[in-house]
Amino acid sequence: MNHILFSYILDGKGGATSLEVDAINKSIENNQNLVWAHLDAKSPQTKEWLNQQLSSLDPYIVDALVAEETRPRFTQIDDGILIILRGINPNRQDAPEDMISIRLWIDKNRIISTRFRSLNVFDDIKESFRNKIGPKNSADFITTLIAKLSSRIEPVLIDLDDRLVDIEEQTIAIIDTDLRESIAELRKQTIIFRRYIIPQRDVIEQLRLSSLSWLGSSHKRHLVEIYNYVVRYIEDLEEARDRLQIVKDEISNTLSDKLNKKMYFLSIIAAIFLPLSFLTGLLGINVAGIPGAQNVHAFWIFLLILFVLVILQIYLFKKLKWF
Repeated sequence: MNHILFSYILDGKGGATSLEVDAINKSIENNQNLVWAHLDAKSPQTKEWLNQQLSSLDPYIVDALVAEETRPRFTQIDDGILIILRGINPNRQDAPEDMISIRLWIDKNRIISTRFRSLNVFDDIKESFRNKIGPKNSADFITTLIAKLSSRIEPVLIDLDDRLVDIEEQTIAIIDTDLRESIAELRKQTIIFRRYIIPQRDVIEQLRLSSLSWLGSSHKRHLVEIYNYVVRYIEDLEEARDRLQIVKDEISNTLSDKLNKKMYFLSIIAAIFLPLSFLTGLLGINVAGIPGAQNVHAFWIFLLILFVLVILQIYLFKKLKWF
């Protein structure tokens, strides 16, 4: 039964005992101690096992626990909840904004979690069980999990802010393709983070306002603190988004000014050479009677006339303050 990654029975004192696969169903049926089973959502056996354990619930609960594409959500059914959260991807090879989904069904005596990719927050909870300082009940478990997920967001946002500061400093000095690519990458990250963190904030608020019998006032106060942290993260992301927009606008304005200056310079050059081209073209037609055609000094005289014309044009343009 490799669909069950691990399972524990909590002793209510901060510790837990690992359960053998065969003992999981019996422990859940006894309905005496809190049992936590963590499953591999990719395994075909997982859905079958969930249908057996959650047979009294609507099928969409099971579907949500094994769905590949999810967003943070909260659904209360009687005294249990379906809750889907997102955590920072710990894999350095992946982008941090590729947040990993955690799906859970929690009631007073059962915690059933599923995942498609591993997330080290569960390793922290298992370690706390070994140290006898782990969650004691369902309310402890969900508040601890949300707190750990939220705390892992802050270092990523600090790194994002540091990179944004570097970009703002570089904008003053130089603008190149790499800088614009960095801005695009940061904007993409802020958009994706907001996409998941905003609904996660709403999930925390819905959980705090829920009528679950096993969620006490102390846990709700803890959720208020977590909620405030998450709100601050969202505000930081919105500030970063606005700062990136300002930097992007500044770069666009700078590039536009440079382009306009170049176009203006070319326009001045064209205005100077337009009458010169007309005169040279007029004298270059192959017909009789062209003035100076028989004069050996005509070419140099014509060059002098063109030079004087250029000087007069430059004087006129300066007087008109065209450059």
